Amino acid sequence: MKNEELKNVRGSIDFGGKDAIIRSFISKTLQETFEKYGYNPLETSILCYYDLLALKYDEDNDILKEIYKVTDQGKRNLALRYDLTVPFAKYIASNSNIKLPFKRYEIGKVFRDGPIQKLRARESVQCAVDSVRIEGQMIEAELISIFVEGYNKLGIDIIVKYNNRKLMNGIIEVCDVEKEKISQVITVIDKIEKLSKDELILEFKKQGLQEKQIEDILKYLNMSLEELYNIFAENDNQNLKEGLAELSELNQYIKELNLTKYVKFVSSLARGQEYYTGTVFEVYTTDGSIKSSIGGGGRYDKIIGDFINDGKKYPAVGISFGLDVIFEILKEKQMNFNNIDV
Repeated sequence: MKNEELKNVRGSIDFGGKDAIIRSFISKTLQETFEKYGYNPLETSILCYYDLLALKYDEDNDILKEIYKVTDQGKRNLALRYDLTVPFAKYIASNSNIKLPFKRYEIGKVFRDGPIQKLRARESVQCAVDSVRIEGQMIEAELISIFVEGYNKLGIDIIVKYNNRKLMNGIIEVCDVEKEKISQVITVIDKIEKLSKDELILEFKKQGLQEKQIEDILKYLNMSLEELYNIFAENDNQNLKEGLAELSELNQYIKELNLTKYVKFVSSLARGQEYYTGTVFEVYTTDGSIKSSIGGGGRYDKIIGDFINDGKKYPAVGISFGLDVIFEILKEKQMNFNNIDV
């Protein structure tokens, strides 16, 4: 046996001793939180058909470049799941006897063959909750509550940033961007925190946008929700109408549940996945110790219906906690886990 073969595959890590205890504590804490809100456990397969995982993306999307592709002895084109959302949608679509609405949680490994960075390995664990066939923004407010309670139990102070993809689509549309370019424009917007203004403008120009279009998009993406309400109150764009109405409803629930101090509206928040159709979330530490998001999710009302294709609606929404980044935060805090029952 070569020494090289005894090393971990790049981007994968073994956890033992105290590290394993911390990770078990995180999983148990989140599992208890999920079950408190009425979510039931589900285990989906790590192996999926490649075409299923690639279904919702155009060929230039970064996710497609990072999917681990494999084949079996039957020469089938398979892949390792990159998140828990598509496998959940597949489960609902392939089990017609499930009583709806349905709420599930899953804690499991996902894989992305992307650049290895601090807090981003190629093999990681997601802790996700999803619901299907529940409309209205009350369920989104519940998910914010789960974020707040889960991270609070783990001793992590957070802010939940949120936006609405209908609102974002509407903003892009009123800036006279052609429909076929919208997806790629959102992909550029998703990089807004990582690029300088000049780099951002260059990326927009690569998508064929003119200076006036770019100027208007950036102007709107720097506005508060109140400013957007005032500007677009009388606009007849359907995406703008629905996006603003959904945000108004969500904000009402946020106030009623005393969640206002934990949330922040960010009009440029996109989340790159193309299957999102409504409210989207990303979670950050309040002290800024971690620059990347430590959780996220959103509404995806079309993906299950597209799989089943029976003419019915299957509204769905879900969120995910990143176990690996939570693990790093708790290690940094040097918390005492010696006497924790896991």
